Amino acid sequence: MPVKMVLNNNAQPGSVPVKIFTSDIENSALQQLKNIAQLPIVYSHVAAMPDVHMGIGATVGSVIPTLGAIIPAAVGVDIGCGMNAVRTSLHAHQLPDNLKPLQDAIEAQVPVGFARHKQVHARENAAKNLASGADLLFARHPELLKKLRNPQETWVTQLGTLGGGNHFIEICLDEDNFVWVMLHSGSRGIGNAIGQHFIQLAKRDMEGHIHNLPDRDLAYFQEGNPHFDEYVDAVHWAQEYARVNRQEMMKLVLEVLQGQLPPFTLTSEAINCHHNYVVREQHFGRDVFVTRKGAISAQHDQLGIIPGSMGTRSYIVRGRGNPEAFCSCAHGAGRRMSRTAARKRFTTRDLVAQTMGVQCRKDKGVIDEIPAAYKDIDQVMENQTDLVDVVHTLKQVICVKG
Repeated sequence: MPVKMVLNNNAQPGSVPVKIFTSDIENSALQQLKNIAQLPIVYSHVAAMPDVHMGIGATVGSVIPTLGAIIPAAVGVDIGCGMNAVRTSLHAHQLPDNLKPLQDAIEAQVPVGFARHKQVHARENAAKNLASGADLLFARHPELLKKLRNPQETWVTQLGTLGGGNHFIEICLDEDNFVWVMLHSGSRGIGNAIGQHFIQLAKRDMEGHIHNLPDRDLAYFQEGNPHFDEYVDAVHWAQEYARVNRQEMMKLVLEVLQGQLPPFTLTSEAINCHHNYVVREQHFGRDVFVTRKGAISAQHDQLGIIPGSMGTRSYIVRGRGNPEAFCSCAHGAGRRMSRTAARKRFTTRDLVAQTMGVQCRKDKGVIDEIPAAYKDIDQVMENQTDLVDVVHTLKQVICVKG
């Protein structure tokens, strides 16, 4: 489907349009999009993906092109959060009838929730390539040392760990019943500390005229500001950390499968894509910083991953390079209600019913991740036929959450 709605905030001189690829959007998210569109640093227009919903400051599911400036709160605190997926040669009939031992083995191999690797050298080889950047980061920003207990150790032991919230590891079957491994995580505690640190710095830097902003969380750094280059370096490191984190988890999960299932090979190149990040790109004739907050890059022929909620379908897609969306697409189903609202509305009985056929946690600790708390993934996909083509449709059989 093409753009469903265009907001032209004519009451604000200099405000750019907002192009929205859905009609399913709450008023609070619309207001956030209008706020972003008022910023003098935004170029051309703001794009909102079909899974758009209210975030903190910047809307989740938004794509924001900026000229010579970056909004740290739009990138967020889970810097580089994204997806990793790979197809194996395994077939559905090669999976055991009882999937619980496989779920348990994955959870034993990959630390989930607040857990981390017990040994600092557990992911030592992967950490080596990140170490020099980490040393520079802590030297420049000793404040980060106060935000993390044993920070130099924390980022290493959390490498190759899942975390909590909406992060997950899934074993899925595609339309031909081949087995896929798919996972979702980001830059863990260190990414969160970096995000919070620079969001506060941006607010302090703009104290003199922050009252002119439609939302304090939209404070930004401009090129020339000493913190701008520092943030670019820090966010680049955190995005690389997130990518490596997913790569290391994938290795651990595949080790589990190799130990418990028949021999197999990987039949597709791993897809590893961010959906909370900033990158320099060219759009409409200008070199801009593109912040995708809950959106993935969907350049022409680029492969991406769009997960549904636990209990619904997910999709491997190929980008169509739509310029109106800044060559982007949705990053998932998108929340329909807050975590607090989901906990109040649903019970463990609802969770059991909505995750039938999926081996996963079905306790009150994950009620906020119940499928009904999310938008209909099939409707989201229908609204972005101009943005991506579906390559594979996946259905999970195991879902591991923190």
